[in-house]
Amino acid sequence: MIPLSTRMRPQNFDEFTGQEHFLYPGSLFYNSIKNRSFESAVFFGPPGTGKTTLARLIAKEMDGDFREINASVTGTKEFKELLDTAYTDFYGLEKKTTYFYIDEFHRWNKLQQDSLLKALEEGVIKFIGSTTENPYFAINNAIISRVRNIYEFKRLTSSHIEKILQRAIKDRERGVGAINVKWKDEAIAAIASLSAGDARIALDTLGFIAENMASGDCVTREKVEEAMQRRAVFFDKKDDWYDIISALQKSIRGSDPDAAVHYLARLIDGGIDIKIIGRRLLVMASEDIGMAYPSAVSIVNACVQASLTVGLPEAAINLSHAVILMASAPKSNSALKAFESAMEDIKKKDTGDVPDHLKDSHYDGAKKRGLGEGYKYPHDFGGYVRQQYLPDKLFKEGVKYYIPTENGSELSFKKYLESLERKK
Repeated sequence: MIPLSTRMRPQNFDEFTGQEHFLYPGSLFYNSIKNRSFESAVFFGPPGTGKTTLARLIAKEMDGDFREINASVTGTKEFKELLDTAYTDFYGLEKKTTYFYIDEFHRWNKLQQDSLLKALEEGVIKFIGSTTENPYFAINNAIISRVRNIYEFKRLTSSHIEKILQRAIKDRERGVGAINVKWKDEAIAAIASLSAGDARIALDTLGFIAENMASGDCVTREKVEEAMQRRAVFFDKKDDWYDIISALQKSIRGSDPDAAVHYLARLIDGGIDIKIIGRRLLVMASEDIGMAYPSAVSIVNACVQASLTVGLPEAAINLSHAVILMASAPKSNSALKAFESAMEDIKKKDTGDVPDHLKDSHYDGAKKRGLGEGYKYPHDFGGYVRQQYLPDKLFKEGVKYYIPTENGSELSFKKYLESLERKK
């Protein structure tokens, strides 16, 4: 039998749920599809958030052939054959562009990814690549530079999932509406909570339950827990698990280990995936602890990895270790502030070129261009020598991004940097 998640794939944009940060009527993304001016793109984000579905909806709107392949099972030879057909269509009588949707694009190596370049440059193909990995690390720069937009797909909220589930329950043709089963609101909420933002998991769980209940039965929260083999804690709109994670971070930031452990326990009791908790803790280690206790990120990473290795219930001890450490540590958000300030300048200013003496000189012809000349190797001067590192424009402005605090270990970094300023 075809899985419910496959049967319930949206047939049009009105049925698509989520990703409102870039997809809404009147958005540039939406208009580019309706105007048939959509170019190549990369979709990245967690599974079950709509990447493949949206690619197929775009294909229906565009005037061209559509080819969908999965990088994990399609090799270079098979892809070359598809490209040959695309060239024939483009330079033939119809002059038709082929749209390629390549799922799990990060699984291709550099040479395989680069096989797209010529066809992209000539306009023979348009390309949508989807990946669960960060595209700036998983996809070649040559591809990234030729793709107009990179869209991040965010995890679906509980409200999104409930909306999707209700549509499946009411749909008598593609959904489970024809099955004589009643659904309690708490059961729908439990599926939405335990699916961790993945619509595929939520729908297939709904289908599994509906197909294995007796006619006329009522689906309760307990049945959902049985189906998912996990206990559900009901997070309603007033007490959503996103709010609990927010409270956890704010308690750690506020140096209250008791409150922090309380919220950690609520998350674990609610069945939230420890990967989700671990990712948030790793962000906190640099965002809120940062330079005040630089070793925190290493220790927290070790705790998170340990939790993934041992699994629940013991994993909770490793995560508690990380939470208490961060809540009890000195705090600094200077790393976050420094990056935000630097990024703001990059987006709003002409920051200028890299100074010539800092450019790479390890290739033929670099010296003829004067690159690398005048660079002073600090280790030849006892570890520090005065020279310019910022681009000229920022250097003349006297730009400062990193403003150290006097909290914890950061005080020693501050004193060291101040001693270098005195040498200047």
